[in-house]
Amino acid sequence: MDFPVDQMTERDWQTAEDPGTVRFAMVGLGWWTRAEAVPAVEESDFCETTVLVSGSKEKARAGKDLAGSIEHGITYEEFHDGVAADAFDAVYVCTPNALHLPFVETAARLDKDVLCEKPMEATVARAREIVELASAHDIEVMVAYRMQTEPVVRRARELVREGVIGDPVLVHGNMSQRLLDIIPDPDQWRLDPDTSGGATVMDMGVYPINTTRFLLDSDPTAVQARTAHEQAAFADVGDEHAAFTLEFPDGVYAACTASQNAYKSSHLRVTGTEGEIAIDPAFFNEKDRGFRVSVADEHWEVGFEQLDQMTEEFDYFAHALLTGRPVCADAEHGFVDMCVLESIYEAADSGETVDVSGL
Repeated sequence: MDFPVDQMTERDWQTAEDPGTVRFAMVGLGWWTRAEAVPAVEESDFCETTVLVSGSKEKARAGKDLAGSIEHGITYEEFHDGVAADAFDAVYVCTPNALHLPFVETAARLDKDVLCEKPMEATVARAREIVELASAHDIEVMVAYRMQTEPVVRRARELVREGVIGDPVLVHGNMSQRLLDIIPDPDQWRLDPDTSGGATVMDMGVYPINTTRFLLDSDPTAVQARTAHEQAAFADVGDEHAAFTLEFPDGVYAACTASQNAYKSSHLRVTGTEGEIAIDPAFFNEKDRGFRVSVADEHWEVGFEQLDQMTEEFDYFAHALLTGRPVCADAEHGFVDMCVLESIYEAADSGETVDVSGL
């Protein structure tokens, strides 16, 4: 097989070399924004951070040291009042899930496009409001599925589309970590169902769900699921561990597992009638991705330059805004995931197969 190794990390979406710069307001100054998002934008080609928004005025002001481009540190209330609105073009929302909607509402009122962390919200009803806001105010709302802008995943999608592995038959995905080792607080928002919507399926399971949808260019029609918890910290959310099956059209099945209390691991494999594509590791930004293609009796372990997933995501979004192109993973796309996530919890509670073909 003539495999285009030298094209692994090309930006297939880029049509302009220097379309300009998008100035971001970063809403929510948790560890992910400070350690991942702001540094990613610092390394980007088409973005800069100019405004930080936090529930704490002191935290917002102190955060101005994170990047030389940051001009303002404001509170949530000041953001909603339109303070420093002239200093940013788009908003990155990285608050707890159940707080996404009010910041998207304000961004829409200010005529600002939004990059919203996944999942879109804590409930389907609130996610639907985000879809309606994007439509009513004619703004771009992109859900931050960084795997869709990960070059390795995009190459895998091309190979699936080109029929290199034949017709897809099975997908296997996993993502797991030890949440309480990362954030040793049993009272954190991810373990509050009203704030998070769920611990593992919402936070970890969404990665193999959405990446499978992207690779197959298809949406599931039915789900089955089981969830379990052992530690008391997970009692309120119930899903310390999760296993679920997604049925896709043409008889394709995805078997996925996720855990917030297991060895840190991730992988995604697409098995077809003629071969297999494996990305292992897959979903963690700080781990070098592996890529393997097997067709008949031949196997390729593909090496490539490792790129920052967050930088790719921010640059993709900014490039789309600057060139007037629609974004992938828009609000309607993210809404489908919210419905699937809710259906997985329903299936786990009922023990029944849940039909999602009407999405």
